[in-house]
Amino acid sequence: MSGNRARWLIPDSPQAEIAALSRATGIAMPAARVLWKRGVCTPQAATRFLHPNIDDCHDPFLLAGMAKAAQRIRDAIARRDKILLYGDYDVDGTSSIVILHTVLKLAGAEVGYHVPHRIREGYGMRGEVVDQARAENVNLIISVDTGIRATEVVERANAHGIDVIVTDHHLPEAALPPALAVVNPNRPDCNYPEKNLCGAAVAWKLAHAIMKQLDWPEARRKSMLASLLKLVAIATVADVVPLTGENRIIVKHGLEGLKDPRNAGLKALFEVAGIRIGIAPSARQVAFQIAPRLNAAGRMDHASNVIELFLSNDESKVQSIARKLDELNKERQQTEVEIRDTILAACEQMPVTDEQAGLVFSGAGWHQGVIGIVAGRLAERYSRPVFVLSEDTEAGVAHGSGRGPAIFHLLDAMESMDDVFTRFGGHRQAAGCKLKIDNIADFRARFQAYAGSKLTPEDLVPIIDCDAVVTLDELTDESAAEVLSLAPFGNSNPVPVFAIQKAKVARPPQVKNEKHLFMHLAQNGVAKMVKGWSMADRLDDAPAGGTIDVAAQLEEDLWSKDRGGAAWGLVLKDLR
Repeated sequence: MSGNRARWLIPDSPQAEIAALSRATGIAMPAARVLWKRGVCTPQAATRFLHPNIDDCHDPFLLAGMAKAAQRIRDAIARRDKILLYGDYDVDGTSSIVILHTVLKLAGAEVGYHVPHRIREGYGMRGEVVDQARAENVNLIISVDTGIRATEVVERANAHGIDVIVTDHHLPEAALPPALAVVNPNRPDCNYPEKNLCGAAVAWKLAHAIMKQLDWPEARRKSMLASLLKLVAIATVADVVPLTGENRIIVKHGLEGLKDPRNAGLKALFEVAGIRIGIAPSARQVAFQIAPRLNAAGRMDHASNVIELFLSNDESKVQSIARKLDELNKERQQTEVEIRDTILAACEQMPVTDEQAGLVFSGAGWHQGVIGIVAGRLAERYSRPVFVLSEDTEAGVAHGSGRGPAIFHLLDAMESMDDVFTRFGGHRQAAGCKLKIDNIADFRARFQAYAGSKLTPEDLVPIIDCDAVVTLDELTDESAAEVLSLAPFGNSNPVPVFAIQKAKVARPPQVKNEKHLFMHLAQNGVAKMVKGWSMADRLDDAPAGGTIDVAAQLEEDLWSKDRGGAAWGLVLKDLR
């Protein structure tokens, strides 16, 4: 495998233009350099970025199919048709169900929901659920975060006389399913400006359209949209869609609303997750403390737990569910570690090489609920696309999840070898599949060959993408606060990484808990501490008195702030 030292990308930024942006906006150079690197190059664009306005969200009726969908739902409410919401088992799918269920109930609809069991049913819509809906006299099925490739299931519903509205954000096939309406910003004929909405955001748009059709007072509509925005923000972060454009508006305002959660389930979830009430959580807290507990339901048990958590007003019930989600998350973590360590042990025996541009790992009985997470960990570790397959030896089939870097398109790869699978789907960087165990060897060989044709050895080297070069004296409490104001951070708006060049190691670095590296750097008369989590192996690269370059992220530090220190700190990404 290529050398494990990362390749640094340092922009050659136009300092005069950035200085002009700094003067025009009143922000210091560190934040101005980050804005420039991310394509925010005018004072007007910087103002929109720094102060996203909820009123700049697009009209839901710009989505193709929305008018027809909203009208059919209005008719269903008026006629007391039975409505079934058909979702997915992840945070995005369960949040979508809660959003539409809440609005439809308030509008007087007769509505139920179905969320599949990950192991027994798998991803996507199934015909037997439609058959059961017919037996229960359901008149309308609304899919959320699923359905865009469910042509056969929609045809089955049509044959039963059940109307179907598909709402989704996944990439469609060449032909759309024959539903009454298909609402998906990624359908080819849809001119909606924001293509990167998650499923819950599409559901939120439908909820907005429903309320407009019902002629609710403006004040009530705005209040309801703001309340639901909290869940949309959680789902948007959890689904790892780009936090730019309309998604940035959604997450910025949704996280601010989470400062004061009113929903009993949210309060209980915050308590078990260690999230403080009264302080808006960061996108990182959502990604690492909130979303994993919600996803644990679908991974380890049943995702209906999440829906019950948010729809119930019974304090004791939601606290019990929240505790259960916390325990399921711990179980998920342990299961994930076991599978990952098994794979890493195999890789030690047979190391990954540059010729293996795409990796496929498989094992009998691996828990299907965590293989996607394991694939993500391995894709990050090896800097290449990875599939992890769970083999069901009795049935002779394997279920797989794939993750990969942005430079590689997983769904395109799978479509190039679609004869290998019995079922597949997904996005550029995340995908799922089902195939016969007998086809695994063929899949591994073809996936490796395909990845090799798309990726060069240089693509397989980890990259440190620096936003700017800064000096330690430029990083003050005020300039750090400006950098942090560029949040929410996530996909397409990552935590800024600064290159600090020719800094002196002011004193002997320390290793704490046998794995964390703490360094004191000095430059231009200023000293700062840099923390390298799980980077004790780099101790010899930072000799006391030596001069080094550091790539570091600037992150909020509430622990330090609570103790009277700085509200920010530097976290080591790499050094040389």
